Amino acid sequence: MSEQPLQAPIRRPATPMLRQIEDRPGLKEMALGVPFGLKVIGAIMGLGALVLMAAVGYLVVDGRLDGQWYDVRDLGHAVAGLRDWLDGEGVDHRLTWLITGALGGLAIMSIVGGWLLIGSWVERRVIAKFQIRMGPNRTGLFGLLQPIADAVKLMTKEIIIPRGADRFLYYIPPVLVFVPAMLGWAPIPWAPNMAYMDINVGVLYVVAISSIGVLAIFLAGWSSNNHYSLLGAMRTVAMMISYEIPISLALLSVVLLTQSMQLSEIVAFQGHYHVWMIAIIPFAAFAFLFASTAEINRSPNDIGEAESEIVAGFYTEYSGMKAGLFMAVELAHAILVGALMATFFLGGYTLFGLEEWVPGYLILAAKIGAVYFLFVWLRGTLPRFRLDQLMGFAWKFLIPLGIIQAFIVAIEASVFVRVDAPAFITLGAFAVVNLASTVVMVRFWADRLGYAPAQHATKPELTNALGGLKAAQRLRS
Repeated sequence: MSEQPLQAPIRRPATPMLRQIEDRPGLKEMALGVPFGLKVIGAIMGLGALVLMAAVGYLVVDGRLDGQWYDVRDLGHAVAGLRDWLDGEGVDHRLTWLITGALGGLAIMSIVGGWLLIGSWVERRVIAKFQIRMGPNRTGLFGLLQPIADAVKLMTKEIIIPRGADRFLYYIPPVLVFVPAMLGWAPIPWAPNMAYMDINVGVLYVVAISSIGVLAIFLAGWSSNNHYSLLGAMRTVAMMISYEIPISLALLSVVLLTQSMQLSEIVAFQGHYHVWMIAIIPFAAFAFLFASTAEINRSPNDIGEAESEIVAGFYTEYSGMKAGLFMAVELAHAILVGALMATFFLGGYTLFGLEEWVPGYLILAAKIGAVYFLFVWLRGTLPRFRLDQLMGFAWKFLIPLGIIQAFIVAIEASVFVRVDAPAFITLGAFAVVNLASTVVMVRFWADRLGYAPAQHATKPELTNALGGLKAAQRLRS
């Protein structure tokens, strides 16, 4: 039996992208994997983090960290220690509160500003993974300098003001849209003593601050002296006002069950009973998340940038960095909604007792990242809704069911206060009741609205008749 000669492996012709990767030094290594030097640095940093966490764990067990200014699990202790030291030195208490308040404000600005620098790169890279492409990879290592390049490009573009536009009101909206993105962080607790403004009406504060964005969008469309911009602004304002109602109803359910409008108390309720509100009131969590995407103009509810809005809707007449601010604020709003979603429905900085070992702000940051990843996933997966579909879903579906949900939760809150039973039994029963009622309400109301999903898939009649396997059999015969 003669041996068959081995055939040479078939080599596919290189595509332009592959040729570009092979020709450019360094790009091939970036496409194939992480460079060895970065792996070594990452391994060293990871080992250092493990050693640090082990030392922190020993101090936690020993009790040396509890309440001390160097307790890294809660940076609020350090701020309180600084305040006590300034008071001991005889510094005026007004200056003391000014210094500590400036430190907290600087921390919030650093979080938002840092995310604005890296957020667009993260989002583009993650969506590129969904769509099987590379994303930004040319400007800087792994394309990390691409956001800076985009910002420089926008800042160097000419600012064109429409003829007849109100110049003063035209300049205000790009700055005003950042007000809720910054002030919304004030009542969010990062740890038991780590909140910038732990007020007892935190829920009302969040709802009130989120309404400022409506004014900015209306001013942007009206001051542009453009009918397209004005119509786009009115459509976006109508959408935002409509979806503020489901958000308020969802937060009402949370307040009723936790008996508090203070965000730190809402987180403490979830941490004390070792439960997340998303498990107890799932419909409220869904309504809050979906309505928030409409409030911040995120996919699939980014109607403000729809093709029917002529280029960019309410900010059609904005160019250069002013338009860039409108686009960048979506990133700031996205992580703010992630923080609110984590605080109200995902336990905040608590994680079933793990916050005693791991800093709570790291736990909250991980939950914010998870919610933001969901936003990016939706953007890379779902198509955009039409405005009539979006408005109809709010007024015909979310608002009626949200009112019923709030009524059910009010009854449950009354039972929870008056019934002397273990919390895991009552809360578990509430979770089962709310999940069952959600399924029943959604199915019943969908039938009432005339929504009838297809029960069976139709056969490919055209393919069977004109092509496919039958056509191949006819050709063979």
